[in-house]
Amino acid sequence: MTASFPALALPALAPPTVIRLSDVISALSYALDLTEGQPWGHTARACAIGMRLADLAGIQDAERNDLYYALLLKDAGCSSNAARIRQLFQNGDQEVKKNLRRADWTRMSYASAQCAWEIMAPQLPLRRRLGRYCQLGLQRRARAEELIALRCDRGARIARQMGFSLATAQAIACLDEHWNGQGAPNGLRRHEIPLAAQIINLAQTLEVFAWAEGPAKAFAVIGQRSGRWYNPELVLLARGLQAETKFWERLCDREHDASLRQEVLELADGGQWQATEAQLDNICDGFAAIIDAKTHFTFQHSTGVAEAARQIALRLELPWEEQKMLWRAALLHDIGKLAVPNTILEKPGALSPAEWDLMREHPRHTVRILERVEGWQPLARLAGAHHERLDGSGYHLGWSAEQLTRLDRTLAAADVYDALQAERPYRPALPKEKVAAILRQQIPRQLDAECVEALLASI
Repeated sequence: MTASFPALALPALAPPTVIRLSDVISALSYALDLTEGQPWGHTARACAIGMRLADLAGIQDAERNDLYYALLLKDAGCSSNAARIRQLFQNGDQEVKKNLRRADWTRMSYASAQCAWEIMAPQLPLRRRLGRYCQLGLQRRARAEELIALRCDRGARIARQMGFSLATAQAIACLDEHWNGQGAPNGLRRHEIPLAAQIINLAQTLEVFAWAEGPAKAFAVIGQRSGRWYNPELVLLARGLQAETKFWERLCDREHDASLRQEVLELADGGQWQATEAQLDNICDGFAAIIDAKTHFTFQHSTGVAEAARQIALRLELPWEEQKMLWRAALLHDIGKLAVPNTILEKPGALSPAEWDLMREHPRHTVRILERVEGWQPLARLAGAHHERLDGSGYHLGWSAEQLTRLDRTLAAADVYDALQAERPYRPALPKEKVAAILRQQIPRQLDAECVEALLASI
């Protein structure tokens, strides 16, 4: 499937709302915070720090623009190692990532050993937990390189898929390389590491520790890692930020989210202000890949839902602008699921009430992320309604037939269809005849008859 929305011979409509490229990427970066186990706005704050470092380093023009988008997309590959992390640590991927982000995994120390123990298979009996801990300790370096390679390679490829520069992709690919050559995935050292990657690595560490323990702790950490993780000259430049107390107060203010977003938008290069329709399609397609990479059970689910929704839209002869919004909403409808741990997404048995509560929140997260883009509020509403049902039994809002538009009903039918025909942790993929029977059983209480029959006729 191509990244662009399929061309249809429909009359041109009024020009679309102007969408800023920086607005889309900075908003969607909040989804990456969720899957990394980081506080809401982590990436935006790291971007603000990184761009201040760029000022101090004298980076200008195209290089500055490349760095800006690399900062916002630094975690684009983070979902690709989620399943492997769950497998290795027998724990929720976000919990593991959150703790590992603060650990110095290149050194054997009491602190790193304690961090590894705390996140290692907490539900297992002590003997089995200790066995896994020792086994992973012996493989520490190899497993770290594996996880980082998965993340960095995938993130770089997604950035290119979205249409960003090779320099942006290379910065993402190298963001876990360390100055002394002990980083990953390729063991680059010193000036073999792109400057943008050096800045991103430093900026995200400053953000993580400043948010959790204050700027003093953050600067103490980068000082300890200077010459090992970071270029000493860059650390020295960064120390010029330490005295900017207003900057850090604003950055660490828990109520600062709206003004932080505006600040990050203003850091964007003016030449990249307006996103083209092709860019928006590529970005939606790229984030669909991020969403679906979180577990192999959702491999190509987002694109599958988008294609099913398109088939319904074609049969119902929906207007072009509605079809385009439906396509993009389908690609992004599960972006909120990045907040759900893989221990839930890949659970082979029934979910507990607490696990169901977490799962039912994912459409709310979808809306919360997408509505941040100016002009995407209708798309956010549509994407967040994919689990609503005609009889009011759906979630997260419990809407009923009177509140569900034709687009809402189309997306819901497409989502159920693709989920049924794919493998799930609790059952194999179902044959098309069984899928059709189940869909028809849900008419008219839950699913719309016209949408279901249009879909079944197309397949």
